[in-house]
Amino acid sequence: MLITLYSTEGCHLCEQAYSLLVEAGVQEHVQVIDIAFDDVLFSRYGVTIPVVSIKPVISTSSDACSVTADIVSDESTHSISELGWPFDSADLAAWLKNNGFN
Repeated sequence: MLITLYSTEGCHLCEQAYSLLVEAGVQEHVQVIDIAFDDVLFSRYGVTIPVVSIKPVISTSSDACSVTADIVSDESTHSISELGWPFDSADLAAWLKNNGFN
């Protein structure tokens, strides 16, 4: 599962959020997205960053090929779990646990 941290350069709160993710031991699952280069993301998160987000992952398997693929769900059909600032390590730990990270 991938955790997205919506951020931008020079955002000290974003740096604090990333530090909390490191403390939680999930940094290898974190993808940092700079919202400054995407008008849609900037419009959505411009005044609320940092925001951490997880999209659900659906595993499917094909009997004919015996292949398993992970498909990241489409935002329009599945909910996205987000945690917006302010949050502390306890809030983050609870959110991670609720989203399948132990």
